[in-house]
Amino acid sequence: MKLDYNLKLEQTQKLIMTPELKLAITLLQYSALELQEHVQDALLSNPALEVVEQKEPEKDGEAENIEESSPEKKQEDEFPWEEYFRDMGMDSSFHSSGKPADKSEYQSAIENCAGTEGSMVEDLLGQLRLLSLNSRQYNIAAFLAGNLDQNGYLQGEPEEIASALGVNMKELEEGLRILQKLEPAGIGCRNLQECLMLQLNRLDSPPPLALDIVNHYLPAAADGRYRYIASRLDCPEEAVHETVEYIRTLNPKPGSVYGEGEKTRYIIPDVIVEKVEDHYVIMGNDSSIPHLTISPFYQKMLKSDAQDEQLTTFVKNKIEKAFWLIRSIEQRRETLYKVSQKIVDIQKPFLDHGIKKLKPLTLREVAVDVGVHESTVSRATANKYIQTSRGLFPLKFFFSSGLSGVGGTDHSSHSIKTYIREMVKEENPARPLSDQRLVELLKERDIKISRRTVAKYREELSIPASYKRKKN
Repeated sequence: MKLDYNLKLEQTQKLIMTPELKLAITLLQYSALELQEHVQDALLSNPALEVVEQKEPEKDGEAENIEESSPEKKQEDEFPWEEYFRDMGMDSSFHSSGKPADKSEYQSAIENCAGTEGSMVEDLLGQLRLLSLNSRQYNIAAFLAGNLDQNGYLQGEPEEIASALGVNMKELEEGLRILQKLEPAGIGCRNLQECLMLQLNRLDSPPPLALDIVNHYLPAAADGRYRYIASRLDCPEEAVHETVEYIRTLNPKPGSVYGEGEKTRYIIPDVIVEKVEDHYVIMGNDSSIPHLTISPFYQKMLKSDAQDEQLTTFVKNKIEKAFWLIRSIEQRRETLYKVSQKIVDIQKPFLDHGIKKLKPLTLREVAVDVGVHESTVSRATANKYIQTSRGLFPLKFFFSSGLSGVGGTDHSSHSIKTYIREMVKEENPARPLSDQRLVELLKERDIKISRRTVAKYREELSIPASYKRKKN
């Protein structure tokens, strides 16, 4: 076999992921908050970037008044600090020396300041310090308090905790009982049954059947099998029903009173939709994103000849990065506007009439109309929210599968779920609607759907089966 080498010229096309293209793709899928953080980092790392200050227009004659103002006039316009401190009950020496004349004069102001909200562990440790405990008991109970999850349940196996503390099981159980006597009732439990029992034991006169139901028939009560429980306890079914309703009033998550599990989440809409007459106007929410420009100082430095090659390369690199960042942000704004405008145009019936008029929509439909790839639409709608007259929604909310109606009208899965939720809410508790009955009712609304799909949507809505919803 003979091996030889030769040259061949071939022309091919391939996509090269340049740093600029990668930056544009990354910024496109950023939310408003993420883009704001990225811009702030870029301002710190790139000296060629500057923020354009938005100045309010000056009124006629305002500039002349500022120039003509004399030092005596400025002194007259100064804030009367001496009079202010006298009105607030403070001596003027507070302003001049920085020290108050009397502690009692500003003590009330300090007391009016709100303190920080304590966590669950801090509150439990504070309660433990008020008890007459020895150091060993306190340390065990404090360690257990630190092993509670956000719902107030103890995490970890008791044997492992005892081994980590170097104590026996008897001492650990004693420390756990001390912890479970603290507020709120049910704290330090290991399961739902123990949580409910701790709360019932705190009551002076709990319902007669409550302890038995929680101890032995809690799963049956959750499934609504009241007749079964009544036959086992030899009591009327109505009494079981009333007791279960009382048990439902107990708190299954005692740690939730501290609010540690649900932190406040602030959302800045990327797009705002306003209705003007019969049309919807799209506005990009760029208030949180500063307007960027390239520093004139670095532009002059790049044009100057009195500098070495290394400095020129550095300045040129920073200016190019600043230019691509500004261009990528502008491209993100344009793409988001086009995609949002097309979504609003398609979903106009939803904005006019509500969730039941939401149309099924795919990424491909929007991509074809806008003239971009499906992945671009996916990135443009990721992690972004739109503010409408119907509320604040993620842009992904408007993309959903759908089913064809009997009359040829398409129905979104969100609208079908809304119909199911309303039907279940209005049903007779003694005769709840089965999945097959829901299929028949939806068919009356010109929605052709299978029983399996109804069961799937019902589970996604966290609606139990009909036999679990039945109440006599």
